[in-house]
Formats: sequence, structure tokens, C-alpha cells
Amino acid sequence: MKSVSSPPTAPAPPRRVGERLVDQPQVPLLGRIQRAMHAHPLLGPTAVLILACIFFTVAVGPRFIEPLNISLILQQVQIIGMVGIAQTLIILTGGIDLSVAAAMVFCTVIAGKLAAEAGTPPLLALLLALLTGAVCGSLNGALVTRFRVPPFIATLGTLSIFTALNLYVSGSQTIKANALPDLLLWPGQTFRVLGAPVTFGSILVLAAFIVVSYILRRTAWGEHIYAVGDNAEGARLSGIRTSRVLMSVYIVAGVICAIAGWLLIGRVGSVSPFSGEGVNLASITAVVIGGTSLFGGRGHVLGTLLGALIIGVFSNGLTLTGVDVLWQVFTTGVLVIVAVGLDQWTRKVAG
Repeated sequence: MKSVSSPPTAPAPPRRVGERLVDQPQVPLLGRIQRAMHAHPLLGPTAVLILACIFFTVAVGPRFIEPLNISLILQQVQIIGMVGIAQTLIILTGGIDLSVAAAMVFCTVIAGKLAAEAGTPPLLALLLALLTGAVCGSLNGALVTRFRVPPFIATLGTLSIFTALNLYVSGSQTIKANALPDLLLWPGQTFRVLGAPVTFGSILVLAAFIVVSYILRRTAWGEHIYAVGDNAEGARLSGIRTSRVLMSVYIVAGVICAIAGWLLIGRVGSVSPFSGEGVNLASITAVVIGGTSLFGGRGHVLGTLLGALIIGVFSNGLTLTGVDVLWQVFTTGVLVIVAVGLDQWTRKVAG
């Protein structure tokens, strides 16, 4: 018995180059933008920074992009940028640290008191300040990991603790530049680039961003940070020691805050328990504007650098255009709301 074979089907006509398949509907432009921003988190803050620079160059004139003004912007955002690195590490784990600025100032007080009044060698005083930052971070980490206190509540409490210690140790007194050793003032020293002064502190901040970016993207520790922030329980079940990762993040963040305190001494030229005002919220603002998700597990530390530069560009540009400080604060608030809204919008792609 012969098997009956089905008649051969006619081959499909060749598709011309550039012809769209019927069963693959074209994605709307807004959808393509949404997917691109989700795939490349730095795309949004980069575009905002470029557009802001173009706008203020047109509004203010060539002096906005002069080397002297660019140098001024870099000096203004170096403290926010360095503290922003510490804040980024913590937010990537799904937490938040409200005590970073207070810890930073406390480290400056320790370094200043030891070097200027206790006769401690400058290098040892600086190292002890870094150790103080690590202790501050350890306290936050212990509250979060050992006692299961939510990061917001834990760091809100240590904010008050560190602030009180600042006032107690310093006696509410400022240590002036003439009493401080050159090592503590070194970040504020400058060299010339295209005729404009550039501080060593600005270079140190840029180097810190590059190093931390490499660590987050190229090391197991960095991968664990993203994993814990994305899904802490899933990370634990996969073998990651989440408590150890969180503790290490808070310790490293404390050390980075101490380095930011060193930059603050060089920037201000003194040690004061009342310095660093506004740095806490500004660091969170830089992280959010830079595209790091407040829900953790998504973001890039270089985005924080872009966020800090955006804050600096808007503040400088609005000042040069004569806009009142009131509206500068208003603009910053709008940027934060827009950044969080964009984060929510782009997260829908993953959902």
C-alpha cells in the first residue's frame, strides 16, 4: 500500500529589504524610549545634563562653559559626589542612610581635634578619622543586620547620635585653618588646567567614582550588592550571606564618608561641627536623579556622578541667570519627582 504524500507547499515569496513582518507590530516611539532607558539607566541623566548645559550656555552666554566656571561647579559638587557614592552603595541594597552627613562631619571633628589639639601626627589623625567612619558604618550595619531595624529608622537614630557627638567632642568650637596641618588641607589645594584652578579633591572624587564603578561591575562583591538589593531572600537562598554583604556595605560607606570629611576640611579650610548642611539630602537627590532605584538592585554609581553634576549645573546656571534661591530649591524638588517617576515608568518594562 502506497503512502499518499501531501502536495508540496508553495514557497513563501521573498521578503524585500526593509519590509516589516505583519505579525511583528512596530513598537511605538514612547515604548522604544522606555525600553532604552530601562536597558541603559545612564541614558536619562546623561541627556538631562547635556540639555541643561546647552540651555544655560544659551541663557547665560559663553561664560557658563568657561574653564573657570566649570572648575567652580566641580568644586561645589565634590562633597555631594563623594557622599553620594556611599549613599549609592546603601540604596543599591534597598536601604537608605540618613546619617551620612553627620558621620562625615563627626570624622572631620575627630581628625581636627587629634591633629590640632592632641598633637597627633597628621597621617595618624587622618587614619583614625577613617577608622571612626568605619565604626559609624558598623553601628548602622549592626542595627540593620543584627537587630533587624529598618535602615530608615536605624540611620535616623544614628543621625541624632552622631550630631550630638559632634557637638560634644568639638565643644561647638571651630578649628581654623592656621591650626590644621597641611595634610588635612591638601584636598583644597589647586593646580591649573587651561588657566582654571582645579582642586586635588575634585580629582580624588573622580578617581573614587571610577574605582567604585569597577568594583560594582567587575567583582563578586558588587554582584552580591545588586543581588541583595534586587531580592534579598532569593540572594540568601542562592548562597549569598546577605547579612555579611549588608554589614560590609555600611562599613565601606562609613569610610567613604570619612574621606568626604577630609574633602570638606580642604574645601572649607576649617573644622566645624556645623558644616555639611544640606549634604545629606543632596546626596540622596544626586543618587535618585542619577537613575538609581530607591527600591534597590538597579542603578549605576556613575549615574550618581551625573546626578551631582546636574545639581551643580542647575544651581550654578540659575544663579548666573539671577534666579532666586527659592526657585533653585523648587527646581531640585521637581528634578527628584521627575527622576522617581521615570524610574517607576521604566520598571514597568521588567514587570
